[in-house]
Amino acid sequence: MAYRKTPAEISRLEAAREHLVARATSVVTEVGWSQASVTAVADAAGIAAGSVYQHFASKTALAVEVFRRAAGREVEVLGEVLREPGTPVERLARGVEVFARRALENRGLAYALLAAPADPAVGAERLDYRRRYRALFAEVVHEGIGDGLLPAQNGEITAAALTGAVGEVLVDPLGAGDERATEALLTELVAMALRCAGAPPAAPCP
Repeated sequence: MAYRKTPAEISRLEAAREHLVARATSVVTEVGWSQASVTAVADAAGIAAGSVYQHFASKTALAVEVFRRAAGREVEVLGEVLREPGTPVERLARGVEVFARRALENRGLAYALLAAPADPAVGAERLDYRRRYRALFAEVVHEGIGDGLLPAQNGEITAAALTGAVGEVLVDPLGAGDERATEALLTELVAMALRCAGAPPAAPCP
């Protein structure tokens, strides 16, 4: 008869795996993908390096899981913001601001997700998640077109441009770690996004 793990054993393994992913995420945040070795992650988790392989077949598998967890959360947050009450233009502005603000508040991890050199498997995940961001932006752009708040356009192309532009604008500030101009950067980034989608400029305050 094949051995079957008890519920307690399964729970213990799941908890150990979650702890390992959390520690690996912290290491990637601090040193990037290339220096997040199995030994570094194991040390951070307080386990032997060989124990990592009880949960993940390779360093690449662990890196992919770290990326999926972190990027998945950002996609969830952006989706929530873009579907909040408000006009499509207002939600687009909030979505860009929230995405950028979260990145600037956790620069190491955001840089790892957006631009840091990584294993090809992580690069493939990065492309997949960019498609998810594009789909969310396309949805709100199409709403804006349908409501007459944005001009007729190819929503998918605009969404792709927004995704690329927001990431590109953030890369240098994230890598530099300069926190002095965050609010000005956010203001300019949101204004750029609205121009990209064709939203009319806000009326000046009286």
